[in-house]
Amino acid sequence: MPARSAAQQKAAGAALSAKRGDTPESGLRGASREMFASMTEQQLEDLAQTPRRGLPDHADRD
Repeated sequence: MPARSAAQQKAAGAALSAKRGDTPESGLRGASREMFASMTEQQLEDLAQTPRRGLPDHADRD
């Protein structure tokens, strides 16, 4: 599943880094903390690998 915004892509990257043990979980805030707790490493990887080109900074709320 591709990221819908650059902010979502960045949050997924931060959560993925913590899930892999590269950065401390205590450094996560907001969406990245929620993603860390609720998503698998593969799901986070799919979101984080979305190219940022053409993505809005923030997605519209539905």
